[in-house]
Amino acid sequence: MRCLADECVDAALVRHLRGGGHDVIYAAEVAAGTTDAQLLRRANDEHRLLLTEDKDFGELVFRLHMIVPGLVLMRIAPERYLFKRTRLDAAVLRFGQRLFGRYVVIEEARLRSRPLLGSRSIRQR
Repeated sequence: MRCLADECVDAALVRHLRGGGHDVIYAAEVAAGTTDAQLLRRANDEHRLLLTEDKDFGELVFRLHMIVPGLVLMRIAPERYLFKRTRLDAAVLRFGQRLFGRYVVIEEARLRSRPLLGSRSIRQR
């Protein structure tokens, strides 16, 4: 899976994804200080899921109608980094490529998902 990880995402989580064979660009490594809008544009231009822990992306996508191929929001406390990995793995297993075209919120006890209106489906690429 192709992902763009926001710089607020734990580096260990990025390493875990890469170790699992995912193609992950980490903003902290290549674009530190990039604005949220710029990250959304890059994710869209490169057709990558955007992985973040920043709730502001929901407002950009749903209120300001910015386009992103898929958005995954981690809502688990930073000190629970091993549990974050487990929950992210569960979301990837459950949704797979269907993460594209969706806004998925990963919480400790549940996964919430809703369609992203106007997003390009993975099938269009």
